[in-house]
Amino acid sequence: MFSNKLFAAFAVVAAAVTAATAAPADVSRPAILAPKAGDVWTVGSNQTIAWDTSAIPANSRNQTGLVLLGFLEDGSDDEHLDTQNPLAVNFPIVAGSINISVPVVTPRDDYIIVLFGDSGNFSPKFTIAA
Repeated sequence: MFSNKLFAAFAVVAAAVTAATAAPADVSRPAILAPKAGDVWTVGSNQTIAWDTSAIPANSRNQTGLVLLGFLEDGSDDEHLDTQNPLAVNFPIVAGSINISVPVVTPRDDYIIVLFGDSGNFSPKFTIAA
């Protein structure tokens, strides 16, 4: 009986040590460099979306990216992503930037872009004007 309890305690400790020392997954969340907070884009203009590629792990360097436009209202976690009309698709995530044409959308000052590779990261809020 005592040996069973001792074995069970040892198993719990071993599992905790294994979990604590397991290698973290290589997930890339590149910081968005452009657009910046407060930037103003005009509908129909050409703009550059840029991100930091310095921390992209080796096993993610062959990923392709997807950029979506959304907006983030104050007090809400809903990003209102326009999944039907991506701004860009299938570009190399290691490129660090892409050029897009700003779509016809309702003017507002709380737009964001979300960059997807093997994870997602969103920009600060910016404005799209008519």
